[in-house]
Amino acid sequence: MGRNESPFTQKTLSFLRSLKRNNDREWFRARKDQYQTHVHAPMVEVVERLAVDFRKIAPELIASPKQSLFRIYRDTRFSSNKKPLKTHAAAVFRPKDLPKPEGAGLYFEIAPGWVWIGGGMWRPEPPELVRLREHIADTWPEIRTITRAAAFRKRFDELSGDTMTRVPRGYPADHPAADFLKHRQFYGGAEFPASLAYSRDFYPTLLATFKALMPLVRFLNEPLVEARSSGAGRQMRDEIPSNQLIDMSRRALAFRD
Repeated sequence: MGRNESPFTQKTLSFLRSLKRNNDREWFRARKDQYQTHVHAPMVEVVERLAVDFRKIAPELIASPKQSLFRIYRDTRFSSNKKPLKTHAAAVFRPKDLPKPEGAGLYFEIAPGWVWIGGGMWRPEPPELVRLREHIADTWPEIRTITRAAAFRKRFDELSGDTMTRVPRGYPADHPAADFLKHRQFYGGAEFPASLAYSRDFYPTLLATFKALMPLVRFLNEPLVEARSSGAGRQMRDEIPSNQLIDMSRRALAFRD
């Protein structure tokens, strides 16, 4: 892939649109070679190129086709949607110093109707959320600076994610970081037309968006890496009832589908 060339083509989107209309294992098996050529191979190429660029902009994240690419087959065990195949191609880039699926990372997907590029934390588990809120409360000027930076605001406007209606228990309602403390999710994301996938602007846009997100990703991972290195993260996880951990796993599976 040349510096300003995308490995995706219009055939990538054409295949994904056809897959959306024919979400069936037998249909897919008969056309798996097309999937490999027009979807999987270009995704591998992008991830391998990111692995090189991450040495400069995100050395703490994993960029590996084996670990970063999502499988085409859906896990339908906990989903009411029993369609067997995903109709988009996606990759996630997780932190090296935290176990899967903990921590903040980067993500992009190619779908029949859009390209989505983002990063942060989608659904922190309770121990992570406790640590994050403590970190935000103690260092709140930093996350305010990150989310007000020109590079961030140019692409995302503001920090995204579900929020509570009130400041969580244990923090004053007038805390200077009240708006951030209310968050249950912490991410920035941008949706683009599907045609970006095969445009010469695709990879430069992907890389620029990831670069704008890395200060946020680092901020979110800092207390989690610190807690894990001290052993506190494991202690907090062990204090959560097993039935709650099972429920959290089911929610995570539902999101990944």
